[in-house]
Amino acid sequence: MTLQQWAEQGWLRPHRADAREVRSLLAIVERDLNDASGPISPDWRFGIAYNAALKLCTVLLHASGYKAQKNLQHYRTIQALPLILGPDRQADAEYLDACRRKRNTVEYDAVGGATERDVEELTAFVRHLRKTVEAWLRARHPGLMAR
Repeated sequence: MTLQQWAEQGWLRPHRADAREVRSLLAIVERDLNDASGPISPDWRFGIAYNAALKLCTVLLHASGYKAQKNLQHYRTIQALPLILGPDRQADAEYLDACRRKRNTVEYDAVGGATERDVEELTAFVRHLRKTVEAWLRARHPGLMAR
């Protein structure tokens, strides 16, 4: 499916991003990457790193002209990743969806579900994804990267 087809299904709504919004979302990513290395439990650090990843997916979706509806908002924002960056990013969306489920477990259901290795893996993924998103913005939506 395409983002337009998702919108026709009612899963997305139109959204007009601006440079200020994108800068704010990227600042959240930076803050969360810093905070995810703090002296707190791996569960919370994982949740913080997940939030950074979600914000990067949000940047992609907003820059593409859409915003996810509230129902399954995180899921749809993550699943839009390969629709925007290409089908070769499907494994990234699957990884982030697994992180979404783990984050839900450690936030709402159980303690100790995230390990140090989980946090390190996710933060490394987010750092790489941030570079990809910023390069995509510069190539496709340079006005959104304006200072």
